[in-house]
Amino acid sequence: MIVSALLTSVGINTALCVLFFTLYSILRKQPSNYKVYIPRLLAEGISRKKPFKLKQLIPSPDWVAKAWNLSEDELFSSSGLDALVFMHLITFSLKIFTFAGVIGIFVLLPVNLWGNQLEEVDMYDFAGNSLDVFTISNVNSGSNWLWVHFLAVYMVSGFTCFQLHHEYKYIASKRISYFSSSKPLPHQFTILVHSIPTSSSCSISESVDSFFRELYPSTYLSHVVIRRTNKIQTLLSKSKNLYKRIRQLRSNSTQQNYNHGGGILGLFGSKKDDLIDHYGKKLEDIEQNVRLRQAEASLIAEEARAAFVFFKSRYGAASAFHLQPSINPTQWITEPAPAPKDVYWPFFSESFMKQWVSKLVVIVVCILFTISFLIPVVLVQGLTNLKQLEILFPFLASILSIKFVTQIITGYLPSLILQMSLKLVPPVMGFLSSIQGYISHSDIEMSASKKVIWFTVWNVFFATVFSGSILHQLYVILDLREITSNLAVAVPAQASFFIPYVATTGWTNVLSELFQILPFISSLIKRPFTKQEDEFEAPSLAYHRDVPRILFFGLLGITYFFLAPLIIPFLLVYLCLAYIIYRNQVRFLCMLILESFYP
Repeated sequence: MIVSALLTSVGINTALCVLFFTLYSILRKQPSNYKVYIPRLLAEGISRKKPFKLKQLIPSPDWVAKAWNLSEDELFSSSGLDALVFMHLITFSLKIFTFAGVIGIFVLLPVNLWGNQLEEVDMYDFAGNSLDVFTISNVNSGSNWLWVHFLAVYMVSGFTCFQLHHEYKYIASKRISYFSSSKPLPHQFTILVHSIPTSSSCSISESVDSFFRELYPSTYLSHVVIRRTNKIQTLLSKSKNLYKRIRQLRSNSTQQNYNHGGGILGLFGSKKDDLIDHYGKKLEDIEQNVRLRQAEASLIAEEARAAFVFFKSRYGAASAFHLQPSINPTQWITEPAPAPKDVYWPFFSESFMKQWVSKLVVIVVCILFTISFLIPVVLVQGLTNLKQLEILFPFLASILSIKFVTQIITGYLPSLILQMSLKLVPPVMGFLSSIQGYISHSDIEMSASKKVIWFTVWNVFFATVFSGSILHQLYVILDLREITSNLAVAVPAQASFFIPYVATTGWTNVLSELFQILPFISSLIKRPFTKQEDEFEAPSLAYHRDVPRILFFGLLGITYFFLAPLIIPFLLVYLCLAYIIYRNQVRFLCMLILESFYP
């Protein structure tokens, strides 16, 4: 790939940056778009109806300054420790690659250019040079200048270890201060016990009580056996929605009464008052049904082989969790109880074997999904080799001879196609994790994050390297004695793909996070069918989508900063965009990311 193709890719993405920033600064001011761009403030009570002003149509960068000036204490108090850790992941990457960029651009890049292993650099036709001349591949074999690259690796590795130690101490101190300063929460005194053995002589509740009263007589308090009550859960969800509607209607009604006197001449009630009464009667009926169902469940509903066990102290709960309560590892399985809002109910009643089988099935499905995804990866790599395209599709020879088309196909299109294909991965992995047997949304998010990062590393990084250089030489891969030397050749050879990949996929992804394309389109479609008083909850950050993405770009930076230092400037631009945009999103868009802290 020549430099001109990279410049074309950078030019397109720079234009998209300017366009998205301008559109966002206008659209976020429109009251009709508050659900999309500032749902957090809307959920906290900001009014949707505002008089039209001309400045709503004028783009302004004030949101950038507000996001930049947001202090860590404000971020911590408003969005929690998880939001702070997430932003520190970005700032940590910025520190590492700023240091690596200084070494790579001012030291390693000139060393690579001075080499003549590949070809002489034509400074008069800079845009026509291949990107390979900027990589370590251009350094002569056996040259003493290679020691500069080794020294750079040791320096950046040492700096990274120092920063990791510093970040660990900071986050650990924040976590301890958060835990010690917050009020004790009920789930911190509770553990979940499942796979409880059944007995014909006593019920599950009696077994749990006698078991823990005997093991922990001084700290055990009580327990609650989980029962299968799907109907109660349905009624509770209906009551929650009705309560939100009533609260929203009352807030709107109070505002209208203050401004206009309410009703007709302030003497008669409005339709909203009738709706409040109607919803209130429905809520009372549901409350009676819930109490009736609860009474029936305590007598009739089937007991699940799981229970919440309560202790008198957090230390007692922690001790019961860490000590193995039974000789049989498949019975009396304990784990920390999730927070009430974090509970995921479907797998509470499943046995150890069923959960183990479900996890095994999900692992197999993930492997098959990863293998099947090699097809678009191989197709994308085919676009970077124009000679292969001309052989496979001879009728494209005339089109591929056009310089601008060649630059688009080799510099922009491969990364764009791969990016669109990767959009499917986080939802799929989230669904697979949800059926894997976890009992909390936090565990599902964590499991999905691990699946996404492993999928991305193996299917984007290694599959790209192999398909581009080694896939056609399978016999070389099977020879383990040569795999190291072949990787040493293959990984630098893919710099011409990963450099525009950072500029295309990285920049576009973080800009799409700002612009919220899919929620915006969905809002436009639903707007005619949505009532003004409908209540909603502000979304949370897609933890299993955004964290693996940042980690993967960190992997690319660590791998290529000494092989192809030209990747560092594009990576720093991506991290700077991510720093500003995610601070803005945490402030205006998202509620707490995850709050799953245990003693």
